[in-house]
Parts: sequence; structure tokens; C-alpha cells
Amino acid sequence: MNTINKTLSKASLAMALGAALSVTAISGTVHAADAEQEKCFGVALAGQNDCAAGPGTSCAGTSTKDYQGNAWSLVPAGTCEQVESETSPTGYGQLQAFAEKQG
Repeated sequence: MNTINKTLSKASLAMALGAALSVTAISGTVHAADAEQEKCFGVALAGQNDCAAGPGTSCAGTSTKDYQGNAWSLVPAGTCEQVESETSPTGYGQLQAFAEKQG
């Protein structure tokens, strides 16, 4: 192998290793952020949920009404049950889906 090819091979290897390490670091950061948040049901406004909005919906942004009891949004861990919810039996977000109170 000539000198140019060896240099290119070393550079390619270094770039590939750098890219792999970057992906690992980013992935670790995302998982850490997820661990600091929790699903909070009944606090999203219509069309602003993060996921799970019940039968007939697909996922994020599909809730059909404000404070839908089976739609959730991510909130900082430990705060869900302090966020007001107009439809929750307790008046606050819940850690599980709930049947909405009739108002």
C-alpha cells in the first residue's frame, strides 16, 4: 500500500470512529433526557399531545380535545400531578390514562 492510500485509510478510520462516538454520545443524552421526564395524561391541549390519544388516533398531535384523559405529554419527572387538568377526577394530570369527569 502506498503512503497516500495508508494516509487515506487512517483518516477514513478516524472519521468513522469519530462518527460512531458522536452517535453514542447523542444517544446517551437523549436517554438521559427521557429519564428526567414522565408521561402525564390529561394535560395536553387538542392536537398538542406527545403520543397515545386513544382509539382512532395515531400518535403525536392527534388528541381531539383539550385535556383528553387518554392522551399524554411529557413533563419534568415529579411534576405531572401538579399540572392542572380540567377533566381529571383530581383536577391534576395523572400518571395513567383516566376516564374524564363530566363537567
